[in-house]
Amino acid sequence: MVEQLKSAPERLLQAPEHALRFLRPHKGLGSAFGDDWFGQFAERLARIFGTPKYIFGQTVVVIFWILFNGYSIFVHFDPYPFILLNLAFSTQAAYAAPLILLAQTRQAERDKVLAEADAEHREALAHEGFERQESAAKQNEALHRLLEQNTDLTQATKKLAERIDTLTAEVHEHVCKNGDG
Repeated sequence: MVEQLKSAPERLLQAPEHALRFLRPHKGLGSAFGDDWFGQFAERLARIFGTPKYIFGQTVVVIFWILFNGYSIFVHFDPYPFILLNLAFSTQAAYAAPLILLAQTRQAERDKVLAEADAEHREALAHEGFERQESAAKQNEALHRLLEQNTDLTQATKKLAERIDTLTAEVHEHVCKNGDG
């Protein structure tokens, strides 16, 4: 797993430590063919075989090969039908295909580990979101209860204030009647 993380994209390696927490359960996993020198060599070769530089270089070599051997310019060591060139391509293909498949298998293993970590991360985010929704619903319910209590208290306060006004008016009327007489 350590080798897989080392060969991961640069953006992953620059991620903060907490962002890699979902990869920790897969730390003990190795690639299908191990993290040995041969597998790493196969990946490097597979990356080279697919580049435009390699294809251009191979095309230049083939052109020079045909020019030198087809037209006997300098050395004529592989005459037409270029059997040695055909053997070189066959040998290259015989080794390139398995190396590319090996590199693809190793990459698929890394992709699988990262996909599983991403899935766990998405599940954790969904769970946290659900918990936040539940918490928000509980808070909304508590707020609604508090608003209802506040409304009830406001109505009770209004009734008491009205009652106080009525009693004050009665006391005032009573005092005024007794004071005049």
